[in-house]
Amino acid sequence: MSDLRAAAHDYLTVRRRLGFELKQPGRTLEDFVEFMDRAGAERVTTELALMWATSVQAHPHRWRRRLGVVRGFARYLSTIDPATEIPPEDLLPAALPRVAPYLYSPAEIEALMAAGRALSPRLRAASFDTVIGLLAVSGLRPGEALGLDRADVDLTNGALHERAAKQNKHREVPLHDSTTVALVKYSRLRDRYLPAPSSPAFFVSPQGSRLTAGAFNATFAKLIIQIGLDGHGERTRPRAHDLRHSFAVRTLIGWYQAGENVDAKLPLLSTFLGHVDPASSYWYLQASPELLALARDRLERAAGEQS
Repeated sequence: MSDLRAAAHDYLTVRRRLGFELKQPGRTLEDFVEFMDRAGAERVTTELALMWATSVQAHPHRWRRRLGVVRGFARYLSTIDPATEIPPEDLLPAALPRVAPYLYSPAEIEALMAAGRALSPRLRAASFDTVIGLLAVSGLRPGEALGLDRADVDLTNGALHERAAKQNKHREVPLHDSTTVALVKYSRLRDRYLPAPSSPAFFVSPQGSRLTAGAFNATFAKLIIQIGLDGHGERTRPRAHDLRHSFAVRTLIGWYQAGENVDAKLPLLSTFLGHVDPASSYWYLQASPELLALARDRLERAAGEQS
């Protein structure tokens, strides 16, 4: 094992013990170390890091992310070998433009749920109907909803214990009474069809296994086409993840219309959605023309009161 490979192993081990998963960054760093081994280089230099980062056909933002992985490793190495070069932060400046989410109307959400209820067999229909409805009213990520186990769903108190969030951040998601009723109805039907479950999953396939993201997304795309939304929005078609965005935007619009202090309440939305960075929640303020108009009107009123 080369010195760089051993150092990379130690670096990843330390960071993972601190709670970082580093799945993709770990693979990226391993690729960089292989590049260094092939080049016969024993020390990280800015020139080599830049050469490796831009060696793939990709958007400049990906080059920047790749260089960032090397930069973190180089900082660690510099404590061992002061001659290690740390690539400057301003190298490869690039920003990845965010594609505006598709914001579902209440009628479109109901149409999606109705299309889900028309699936067969009945348990499959109930799973899709209920998952779509839960995503629309909870702001969960699709992977979080599909990752729920029975033990994570408190049907007595109306709450979800979300374990599958990003950055291993657990959170409690309170549920509206009507949502709890829908989940109780689903669980009873599921248990009637599968009295001896083979999986701890809350949402299951007709075979009793966990409803996977691949199966859910493939069928969701067909439902989108079925209700006539294919080609709507800035992507090929609206995604299940856009239900989360729609929930966030509806929440903000409701606060504006109720005259709430939106800036003061945004941290609550961040916590509810499981955002690590509050900036992710602030981004929703520009995601909807209706939200922008409400924010503009409030600013104009405030300016008029001060003049």
